[in-house]
Amino acid sequence: MKKILTAMALALASLFCSGAFAQDMMGQDQLYKTFGEKPGLTRLMDDFMTRLVADERTRPFFEKANQQRIKEQLVDQFCQLGGGPCVYKGADMKSAHGSLDINKAQFNALVEVLQQAMDAQGIPFSAQNQMLAKLAPMNRDVITVR
Repeated sequence: MKKILTAMALALASLFCSGAFAQDMMGQDQLYKTFGEKPGLTRLMDDFMTRLVADERTRPFFEKANQQRIKEQLVDQFCQLGGGPCVYKGADMKSAHGSLDINKAQFNALVEVLQQAMDAQGIPFSAQNQMLAKLAPMNRDVITVR
């Protein structure tokens, strides 16, 4: 009898855990969905790039760059970070930014412009903060001028 009860308890625990795991897995793409999935991220990055080129603080880094490629990579990066099906295949942040001599003020300007673009796209503040929290650790590799 004890073996049967133990087996049943293990089976129930297994079902409970797998259900919780499945529910957690289903929620992992919520940020991606909140950003409007790939079409929403594409709109965001189109707006973001327009703003980056228009802003005198960030323009020098983007006006002569391959803007289309940057937008595509940002869509994939945000998609992946948000739990979407994309895979970012671009360079790591240190390699991509190492020669650009970016200081903290310039990095902060980019974040400010990103927040403006997210506001303009109607992305909820809480979702913006979640995405920014995922991006924040990258500042160590992007800021090269201390």
